[in-house]
Amino acid sequence: MVVVVTGASGYIGSHIVSNLLARGEAVRATVRDASDPERVSHLEGLLVGEGGSLEIVEMDLFDAVSVNAAIDGCSDLIHTAASVIVRSRDPQRKIVDPSVIGTRNVVAAVEKAGTVERFVHTSSTAAIRPMNYQNGTTLTTETWADDATLEGNPYGLAKVSSERIVRDWHASQPQDSRPRLVTIHPCMVFGPPMSPRHLRGSLALLMAMIRRETPLNLPMQVSIVDVRDVAEAHIRALTGGEDEGRYLVVAGDMMMEDMAKELKKAHPERKWAIRTAPYWFALIAAIFHPKISVSWARNHLRKKLFWDASPAERDLDMVWKSPVESLLDTTPAIFENGWD
Repeated sequence: MVVVVTGASGYIGSHIVSNLLARGEAVRATVRDASDPERVSHLEGLLVGEGGSLEIVEMDLFDAVSVNAAIDGCSDLIHTAASVIVRSRDPQRKIVDPSVIGTRNVVAAVEKAGTVERFVHTSSTAAIRPMNYQNGTTLTTETWADDATLEGNPYGLAKVSSERIVRDWHASQPQDSRPRLVTIHPCMVFGPPMSPRHLRGSLALLMAMIRRETPLNLPMQVSIVDVRDVAEAHIRALTGGEDEGRYLVVAGDMMMEDMAKELKKAHPERKWAIRTAPYWFALIAAIFHPKISVSWARNHLRKKLFWDASPAERDLDMVWKSPVESLLDTTPAIFENGWD
């Protein structure tokens, strides 16, 4: 029984590998460059439970041969590998293609291998959240972000497209021989990083706060889930939950200002921006910001959005760490390793 974890050097992938190894599982971890210490050193240092083993293999999502080799002979596949970039000057190549082409190669490899019994695909709330929504809306996994565009929401487009590829492929396979399939949909992910590589993606927001890159907080709600809970949900989904299920993994939310106040209480020796920018000022700032756009700011600032994660609580028996706990468990590794 071999569990392949693609994107194992990533934030979520690393915690999935850690969780599996602690259970004594045989893990084949795929990384893009096995010679890069930031990608593999933390994996090699993980605790391995009795009977467990770790094999690190190189895999390029764009190279079908390497994808086939990585998945060949495995019984379980957890596919986390994807781009975590939200904005780019070349969104097709940098954001969408890694997810779409990579996922096509992955499902082709699963079909070719013929040994995969359980397939868990990492999606996102971005595959569910439409570009426009009413303030106070609660979304469920019945919704798809089918209005995502390359210009307005390339990350959402990447996530919804890759999930469609997985589900369309799965539906085309014979029911008596296809693997069990579940998709997991995290929101913003916090919790202990294992490598400086993990400070990108969701943690880029926190790093901007730590480095005081802006003097004021955005009037923005942040939906939060702990990376350790995300990993646990993936592993439980291998055998639990509904076949073809979609599961939101969201613990709760905090306003950015409240995040700053909690960080200030935990680290009073550091300077924190604890005031919130007026909405009009945030819109002007978005014009000059490299990572957000005015359209994004108009769609997200001041608005509240909630997620129904009760199916994961019911079917996967998930109990979430609180957003504050997750937030405050993120910073020690950053400060202790000098990553700030």
